[in-house]
Amino acid sequence: MSIMKKQLIIFISSLFVFSTSYAGGPWPQAKSKGYFKLSEWWTIFDQHFTDTGQIDPNVTTGVFNTNFYGEFGITDRFTVLLNASLFSRNYMNNLRSQTTTEIIVPGEGLNSLGDIDLGFKYGLTQAGAKIPVAISLTLGIPSGKTAGGSLENLQTGDGEFNQMLQIDAGRGFKIGNTPSYLSSYVGFNHRTNDFSEELRLGFELGLGLLNNKLWVNSKVNIVESLKNGATAATANSASIFANNTEYASIAFEANYYLTKSLGFSAGMAGAFRGEVIAARPSYTVGVFYDMK
Repeated sequence: MSIMKKQLIIFISSLFVFSTSYAGGPWPQAKSKGYFKLSEWWTIFDQHFTDTGQIDPNVTTGVFNTNFYGEFGITDRFTVLLNASLFSRNYMNNLRSQTTTEIIVPGEGLNSLGDIDLGFKYGLTQAGAKIPVAISLTLGIPSGKTAGGSLENLQTGDGEFNQMLQIDAGRGFKIGNTPSYLSSYVGFNHRTNDFSEELRLGFELGLGLLNNKLWVNSKVNIVESLKNGATAATANSASIFANNTEYASIAFEANYYLTKSLGFSAGMAGAFRGEVIAARPSYTVGVFYDMK
């Protein structure tokens, strides 16, 4: 596989692995209440996991996304969700010869709107249930660009419309006097345009500190590809880079309430096992408004 094709593969895969943490879980928003977050997410990487799970070097590549995330309760059990990449930048540094340092391919960048996710969550249990359970449907809208730059190897979207069905369950409890929660999810992601379907699994543990002014959480996300999409021999470049991605990643985030509703957050994430994904961490900072 050529260096440029590897770059194409790495870029969009990293978008799926290192996504921003959401309020989410099995708890729908109360009627007419919501949670809204504006954040900046980025990753810069010079190495990646190959399709056999090994780590190979690549031209230094950066991805920066300005994201808006929102949840709003239509009823106490039905919530609408929106996750939109308002601005996305993908760039690549100069590709140089390792022997002469001569520039083989000049560096380039692409700026545009990114992909958008529209979701719907329904609480299968009543509000206040001991073990809340919710089901959700997320529609991935391919609003980003699939080709940019002189070689058309820069992207801000994957070009496919996907539908993910997910079930979340969780429970709130205390560790000593510290309010805490544990949640998990399992999902199936159906993808169009000859992209492979995916099975998804995740766990999250959160703790409330400083009289609930500071909430910290840790998440583990696992994606397994069914590898039933088009192969490199039969698909165009857009399909090649996003197919058959697999990973296990861990993320950490802290959310601090400056007031009862307004606060800021910071986090990082990275994959400790993967195939066809970036092998460097990502970072995020943001501000949020919580309509408690």
